[in-house]
Amino acid sequence: MVNCCGLVTDKNVPVPLKSVEVEVKVQGHVATVSSTLLYVNGEERPLEAVFVFPLPGECALCHFSAKLGDTELVAKLQDKQTAREKYDDALSSGHQAFLLEESDQSPDVFQLNVGSLPPGESAAITLVYISELAMQADDALRFCLPAVLNPRYTPQDMDSSKMATVTSVPAGVVPYTLALSAHLSSPQPVSKVESNCPLEPLEYLNPDKTEAKVSLCSGHMFDRDVELLLYYQDAHKPTAIVEAGQDSAEPASLMRDPVVMLSCYPEFPAAVTSSLASCGEFIFVVDRSGSMDCSMHSGKDAQMRIDSAKDTLLLLLKSLPMGCYFNIYGFGSHFEHFFPKSVEYNQKTMDDALGKVKGMRADMGGTEILQPLKHIYSQPCIPNHPRQLFVFTDGEVGNTKHVLDLVKLNVNSHRCFSFGIGEGASTALITGLAKEGSGHAQFITGTDRMQPKVMQSLRYALQPAVRDISVEWNLPDGVSVTTLSPPLKVLFHGQRALLYAQLKGESTGNPEGSVTIQYSLLEETVKNQLSFCLKPTGDTGVSVHRLGARALIRSLEMEERAGGPEAKAVREKLLQLSLQSGVSCTHTAFIAIHKASGQTVQGPLLHRTVPTPGMFLRGIGPPMAMCCSAPMPPMARMACMPAVPSNSMAVCYDSCLDVEECCDDLDDEFSSDVVQESLTNPLLQLISLQKASGSWDMDSSVANVLGKTDDQLANMMPKGVDKAVWATLLALLWLYGFQLEARDEWQFVAMKAASWIQAQKVGCVPQCVQAGNALLGCQVQQETLGL
Repeated sequence: MVNCCGLVTDKNVPVPLKSVEVEVKVQGHVATVSSTLLYVNGEERPLEAVFVFPLPGECALCHFSAKLGDTELVAKLQDKQTAREKYDDALSSGHQAFLLEESDQSPDVFQLNVGSLPPGESAAITLVYISELAMQADDALRFCLPAVLNPRYTPQDMDSSKMATVTSVPAGVVPYTLALSAHLSSPQPVSKVESNCPLEPLEYLNPDKTEAKVSLCSGHMFDRDVELLLYYQDAHKPTAIVEAGQDSAEPASLMRDPVVMLSCYPEFPAAVTSSLASCGEFIFVVDRSGSMDCSMHSGKDAQMRIDSAKDTLLLLLKSLPMGCYFNIYGFGSHFEHFFPKSVEYNQKTMDDALGKVKGMRADMGGTEILQPLKHIYSQPCIPNHPRQLFVFTDGEVGNTKHVLDLVKLNVNSHRCFSFGIGEGASTALITGLAKEGSGHAQFITGTDRMQPKVMQSLRYALQPAVRDISVEWNLPDGVSVTTLSPPLKVLFHGQRALLYAQLKGESTGNPEGSVTIQYSLLEETVKNQLSFCLKPTGDTGVSVHRLGARALIRSLEMEERAGGPEAKAVREKLLQLSLQSGVSCTHTAFIAIHKASGQTVQGPLLHRTVPTPGMFLRGIGPPMAMCCSAPMPPMARMACMPAVPSNSMAVCYDSCLDVEECCDDLDDEFSSDVVQESLTNPLLQLISLQKASGSWDMDSSVANVLGKTDDQLANMMPKGVDKAVWATLLALLWLYGFQLEARDEWQFVAMKAASWIQAQKVGCVPQCVQAGNALLGCQVQQETLGL
């Protein structure tokens, strides 16, 4: 099943990448990232270094250059096939060449080839990309520099030769360091910056705190994703930014005309956020591939991804409203579902589902997410119960674009919420599922707990959303507008949208324009009007232009994949837009050639694959490297790698099978690693005992979680009170009294409990609250409980 092609460790093969330096310039909601990678050939022969690495899925890659001594080469963007042929020809002629291209299957994976690097020489590679910053629930803007790139599972019906070679090493043994600095600039003051990595103190650069800089502490090993959370004041204020065109660009082209970026981040009133629907069809789609048997992070006592997913399903099943419908899918190389079709949520169906959740394991092979989605979309929807998908995956798939095409095709009848589990989850897949499915994306990395983020998305799914969004432009005569972004259909509480538009034509008079963003929220219509200058002064840069080009490129790529008689014309338009804007796409690649006084290469070059940090199956420890055997062209020069001592371990997996498929063979060896079925967390223990209606029974299990005996519960119960009411009220008091910091996780559980108590029409609630506080030793007010 596993094709081994050599044993390699970082100690036995010199890795040419020595360091990574990153400069980040943040302007409002947009980050321009410049990364410089230093390569050194410490071997005795010329070599070709290959580095497959992740970038944010929606970024615009727009610059690539190489510095060799005092010579700097700026790469040109060309048709991808032409660039590959030029690269091969250059190496065969003894020249130095550099090739940077996007994966054909996923826009968040790139491959960099550093060709014919002479012995003892170094090359500094610089690439620049522009990315939108994602908005978080607490109004923070999230910048993420991906480090982890896990091997991507290739479905059996796909051409594995198109997949990039991915080589990973365990976190902690990555042989290169990272230096990162960030300059922040915003119309609103910068409040603070947080990170999952140690930072130097934040330094403000002006009195009003609209500019600041921050950097990573020195010596950081690039062994995990680097996350910065940026907090601005007045985050909900809408903005319109106009960027002037380039005089040197081709007339009437996107880069010649001004481009405007609109930021829309509605603030929902409390009356709206507290309004929750009691209907809907909820389908939970859970990745059960072998990679889900990895730990959530590399720290001590890290939970396995599959176990965290099971705990989350428990919370979800306890939080659903009575009368809704639900089903649970598990997928790997194949898929299965708990029920033939979605079932109504009640005590019996909830108990049946919880019993099956306990038996879930990461034992289903590879990551074939396309087939379960097709099956879900083929099922008829239930009238008056909007269907909402919750997809949990570590995002290690090779057919990302096919998956997103399918989600977009069904967006009118299905909403999709996505969750990227662990470091290395594909940003293109996770953000794409939510974007094309009009949902919301969440990433669970580092020591993040999955449960609060998932419950936050459940709240979004149950809350009213912003709908009927329209954008109306008021422009002077002679000026027209062409939108570059796809139409905006829905916005949730805590969600922000960035829209791009190209301004065409000239105005001889009024230099001002305005735009009105209108939308419906429940029964109210909300309008925001923004004014802007059509001719901004000074050097405004081209970041907004390139993000607008990227938005249009993504739409055209999806249109091309749909096929039809216009596909060829769409491809030509796509290629022209990519070359004009300098933003790479699936059909273009950056190529740079240094025609030094080299000699024709005799025989194959030494081939060295630079590893990225990866997460590994439990029970298999470092040192270890992984790669997929089928590289994308022009990687036909890979030389066989020498064997190393048996105490080192590296496995090369066939790209059609992936590391995930080897789990079946490991079951016997690691049979002691059984799924833990007993809940040790008191909060999860209590939630697991709640009925579907929202109530608790008064029994020894509840008493044990509360730290009391059965007799203590019975003796303090006011006379005439139903036992279930008493137990349910005690559970509520315990949640508010001792688990307030985890409120995001149990908020729906508590709401159901309060609603159930109110439905019982209990006349002695104040006495029960007083007695419960005395029993548990807390001081929670009746109003706090929602009673």
